[in-house]
Amino acid sequence: MQEFLSSAMPFLAVALAIIAGLAASWLVRRIVLRLNRKQEALRETSRVARLPLRFALCLIGVRIALAATTNDADWRRTLDHALVIALIASVAWLAIAVLLIIETLVTTRYRVDVADNRRARRLRTQVILARRIGAALIAIVALGIILLTFPAVQALGAGLLASAGLISIVAGLAAQTSLVNVFAGIQLAFTDAIRVDDVVVVQKEWGRIEEITLTYIVVHIWDDRRLILPSTYFTTTPFENWTRRQSEVMGTVEFDLDWRAPVSAMRAELKRVLAGTELWDQRVGILQITDATAGYVRVRILVSAADSAALFDLRCLIREELVLFLQEKHPTALPHFRLESLPAGIVAPDARTPTDPHDSQLFTGSLEAVERSKAFSGPGEDVFEDRDKSIAGQN
Repeated sequence: MQEFLSSAMPFLAVALAIIAGLAASWLVRRIVLRLNRKQEALRETSRVARLPLRFALCLIGVRIALAATTNDADWRRTLDHALVIALIASVAWLAIAVLLIIETLVTTRYRVDVADNRRARRLRTQVILARRIGAALIAIVALGIILLTFPAVQALGAGLLASAGLISIVAGLAAQTSLVNVFAGIQLAFTDAIRVDDVVVVQKEWGRIEEITLTYIVVHIWDDRRLILPSTYFTTTPFENWTRRQSEVMGTVEFDLDWRAPVSAMRAELKRVLAGTELWDQRVGILQITDATAGYVRVRILVSAADSAALFDLRCLIREELVLFLQEKHPTALPHFRLESLPAGIVAPDARTPTDPHDSQLFTGSLEAVERSKAFSGPGEDVFEDRDKSIAGQN
């Protein structure tokens, strides 16, 4: 009976350790949620850390239980080594989950669905990139620690350390392009050049920055396409950022109209349209004639809006309303082509007779050619008389 109890003691200790680990993880989660009960997002996000926390606490308990109830045998050292590897992986998993929780807390505290969200977008970009860098570093460190638990790798470490200089040079040359993109991504995030949800124009495409990673940037194009560019593109190529300092933008609407266009009536109609829409942010709303050539007058309307999406809709609204206004109330303001007919027998001042020697196509192409054509008078009267006499003598 005593032998049975001694043989069963490790299993009972392991079972109790697992139960204690599960209870401890539940208690830790309840305490964290209790202390942060006002954070609604924490309740949902904390679930990602529940499983790695349980694994880590249970593995710690199992190692303690085995060390207290078993002798230092070969099977126990092998099992303990496996438990150490699993514990390192669980702790790394838990650390990455904690980074995700911190990211969620920061991003929910600073909202981006407000008018002035420049600071929130900057923090969101930096936190997301910092979390990704931290997760990559944790994974690399955890892998290195796991490898160092093997005696063969520890013996090999001295040789690797001696040749670290040569290896680093070779690795640097081999991964030069990737490293350049990584450093470019870090530079973009922490120099505030672009942020998540920034409105940009790249490759003649209008869109928003959807995702910033260590090596590439994802731009959400207005028609729901995704343009994926390397991070180095934004550090080496000029691009437009419409929300670099603020989200407010201005835009124009232009009309080519007849000279009889009612400018005063159009200004009054513009004020009416702007006053009746929430798309206008009440900063700028003017109408001017910017050109008057080639038979038309160019009417230019300058308006402003809270962001680029609202500006696009506002410009379309103004264009539709003023076109309808001119069609219904001022049709004479629409563009016209004028043709002038002359009474019979009246020749236009610039008309020339077909026999005009200056109409010859021989002298064309420049003003100098036209001047030379004036000096060319053709054959004289004596030439025609000699020709007539020779024809009469032959007859």
